[in-house]
Amino acid sequence: MFNFFKWVFLLVCSLVILETEALYVNITFVRNAVAKGAVCLDGSPPAYHLDRGFGTGINSWLIQLEGGGWCNNVTNCVSRMHTRLGSSKRMVEKLAFSAILSNKRQYNPDFYNWNRVKVRYCDGSSFTGDVQAVNPATNLHFRGARVWLAVMQELLAKGMINAENAVLSGCSAGGLATLMHCDSFRALLPMGAKVKCLSDAGFFLNTRDVAGAQYIKSYFNDVVTLHGSAKNLPRSCTSRLTPAMCFFPQYVARQIRTPLFILNAAYDSWQIKNILAPRAADPYGKWQSCQLDIKNCQPNQLKVMQDFRLEFLRAVIGLGRSSSRGMFIDSCYTHCQTETQTSWFWQDSPILNRTTIAKAVGDWVYDRTLFQKIDCPYPCNPTCHHKVFTPQDAPPI
Repeated sequence: MFNFFKWVFLLVCSLVILETEALYVNITFVRNAVAKGAVCLDGSPPAYHLDRGFGTGINSWLIQLEGGGWCNNVTNCVSRMHTRLGSSKRMVEKLAFSAILSNKRQYNPDFYNWNRVKVRYCDGSSFTGDVQAVNPATNLHFRGARVWLAVMQELLAKGMINAENAVLSGCSAGGLATLMHCDSFRALLPMGAKVKCLSDAGFFLNTRDVAGAQYIKSYFNDVVTLHGSAKNLPRSCTSRLTPAMCFFPQYVARQIRTPLFILNAAYDSWQIKNILAPRAADPYGKWQSCQLDIKNCQPNQLKVMQDFRLEFLRAVIGLGRSSSRGMFIDSCYTHCQTETQTSWFWQDSPILNRTTIAKAVGDWVYDRTLFQKIDCPYPCNPTCHHKVFTPQDAPPI
């Protein structure tokens, strides 16, 4: 009991330290974006937060694309346009930078002094949509691809054109956007720059749900169709497969020429809740307790999740071997690990092969060591931070 209270005390102290040392970065709205039609769902200008680099990092850039799911029909896009994920009018003026965006060496040893950018997500298509027409009844704008280009052009003008090192990263829908735009990001930067991409929790799997339906495939097809994304997806994929299939990383990543690092939980909590056992496939809520806390899962549910892991690993391994592709696939029940300090770099961060995520990514970016590791099955890794959710944390996509 004493050890438990001591652990709680240390945790509280750590969080207090993090809070007091947090860096808050002002929002910047993209100039002339509205004139270009590069706008959020509601027609407001896109935005980002930039903290300038210093010292040896003055010509190095880390771009972090915000996540937040997608909208696949007019009804949920209209709902979304009244939130920060559809309107820059709803975004906070100051955003806390921590973990991979921290400016403190002790929290972010390899990127603390880089130019660090958080690109806000307000289009609902992982920055891929582009429909010219705007329905006057809804005022919905599907312009994610234009938003991407407008933000990149402004950052280039603010110094990224002189980048010596650049990393495009993102979590969840931002991790998917990183994969979709990885090679085009490389093409924007000077020839001599070292450019790499880091996808965190963005490897969404094309699989059947627990009811046997292809729920996520149908959902992604609706997203791509509504947003007019087809023309902005990698041509190396759309020349072979339907646009909806090219929203899945397993069919896109193999053709990415830029060095890529895939960071993902094999038991990605978002995918378990929304792809493997979405509400439509679980009408009686048999999976709800398991989804909220993996320790509550019944043996038959764990078997389904172990099978999901194996299918996920086959998709990742199926990309083929590459001397430039990093990989950190842990067995934690979580989602997004670069944006939380405790999972990115902390005293008790998850480790794989005696290596933290921050060290694995940093070693790969700086060409110190190529990290390509896959964890053993749950519950083998005692360093995992398994997410425990409350019912309201698990909305449908």
